[in-house]
This record gives sequence, C-alpha cells and structure tokens, in this order.
Amino acid sequence: MSKVKTAISATYFSIIGNTILAILKGIAGIFGNSYALIADAIESTADIFASFLVLFGLKYADRPPDDNHPYGHGKIEPLITFLVVAFLVTSATVIAYESIENIQTPHLAPKSWTLYVLGAIIIWKETSFRLVLKRSIETNSSSLKADAWHHRSDAITSVMAFLGISIALIFGEGFEAADDWAALLASGIILYNAYLIFRPALGEIMDENRYDDVIELVRVKSLEVPGVLETEKAYIRKAGMNYHLDLHAIVDGTISVTAGHIIAHKLQDHLKEEIPNLNFVLIHIEPGNPLKFQTTETD
Repeated sequence: MSKVKTAISATYFSIIGNTILAILKGIAGIFGNSYALIADAIESTADIFASFLVLFGLKYADRPPDDNHPYGHGKIEPLITFLVVAFLVTSATVIAYESIENIQTPHLAPKSWTLYVLGAIIIWKETSFRLVLKRSIETNSSSLKADAWHHRSDAITSVMAFLGISIALIFGEGFEAADDWAALLASGIILYNAYLIFRPALGEIMDENRYDDVIELVRVKSLEVPGVLETEKAYIRKAGMNYHLDLHAIVDGTISVTAGHIIAHKLQDHLKEEIPNLNFVLIHIEPGNPLKFQTTETD
C-alpha cells in the first residue's frame, strides 16, 4: 500500500471512530448528568470535521506537479494542520466556557455508570492515537500526526472526566461540579497539545532547518557514489510527506563537465533509492582536488 493510501485509510478510521464516539458520549453525558462527557462529545464532533480536513489535504497533496506548482502540492499539509489546530483551540475554548458556566450552576451528580463508558472510551482513544501516530510516522505526514494528537487529546479529556466523576461520586454532596472542573483542566491540556502540533507545522511552512538527521544520512550516502569526494552545503525542506534536497557535491576538478554531470545524476538516483521520502533532489557540482581528500583520509 502506498504512503498516501495508508494515510487516507488511517483518516477514514478516525472519521468513523469519532462519529461513533461523539454520539455515544453525547447520549451518556445527557442521561448521565455529566458535562465532562458532553465536553468530550463536543471535542469528538470537532475531531470529525478536522479529520475530513486532513482527508482533503492528503488527497490534494497527492496531486502531481504542474506548471503552477512545479514542486507539487505538498505544502497543503501544514496549512491543513493549522486548520486542525484551530478546531482544537475552538473546542478547548467552548469546553472551558461551558465548564465555567456549569461550575456556577447547581446540578445533579453524575451517574456512576458513566465511569464504565469513560473507561472504554479511554482505551479506545489511546489505541487510536497509537495506531494513527504510527501511520503518520510511516507516511511522514504532519497533518496525520495532528489527527493522531486529536485522539490523544480526546483520551486526556476522558481521563479528566473519569477523575472528576470519581471525585463527585466518592465525596458526594458539594462535589457535584468536580467533573466540570475536570473538563476545565482538560481544556488547558488540549490548548497545550494544540501548540505542540502547531509549532512543527509552522517550521515546515517557514522551511526551518529541522532535519539534521536526514542531512547527516545524505552526507553518508553521498560518499558511496564513485566520484563524490565530499559534500558541502546541504539544505532540506519538507513538502507534504516528502523532502526536497539541495546538495553541493565536490568532485575531481580536472574531469570534464560531462563526467561531472554523470556523477551528479548517479548521486541523485542513489540518494532517492537509499533515503525514503526524498522527492526533488538538486545537485550542484563543486570542483575539488582529489589529493587533498586522500591526504585527509590518510591522516
């Protein structure tokens, strides 16, 4: 299965799972007198729309390069991530506002059976987080990673709700709002997770140097190509699931332009073959003295 198909299947999994959970949480929250569960349902509903955005972004990013987008359409991914973060911030704000309103309003204590519902939800959402995160790593997709963290945020909200309802049930009268306080705390955690998702996406848009591990691998693999003496400048930027590489390679300065051109193409093909997710590779040939590098290696 291709990277895109893997990412899309993970997104469909998120959409179906969040739809079922949003309905389940909403019903349990209303009949179980738990705003923490209703807050959970609100977040899951936001997750559904966020996952649809991720799905759109993945399909758009998979479009081939054209005259207007010679480097492809991969930059849509961090833009979609920004929108996903906006959904997270919005849901956290709504949860915080409603929690404060409910804290100030007397209401019945949550039903004990809501704990069983929450226990099942926590297990499901943490499992979903690990599955979708694994797929995001496999595909190198920033928007899918954001979708995975939606699952983790949902799990955190459910854990807070579980604790809040437990406190309300254990301590009884006067602690009915414990699950509302738990929902308020969960909204703060969601906002923090939103920042953790936003920051790498911003770096991707700004072409920040965040890929030293990939650059180091590029340098090592480049020396495996006959004729490449050393590498100089190496710049990597991410677009969608792929990397774009600009590399300066040093070759024997006495060889012909044609020979240097052949080495450049061999280097380009070798790097694409050896390093996953390398898409566009631009090689600039620099003339060098082979004796200098032989001496260095001997020393």
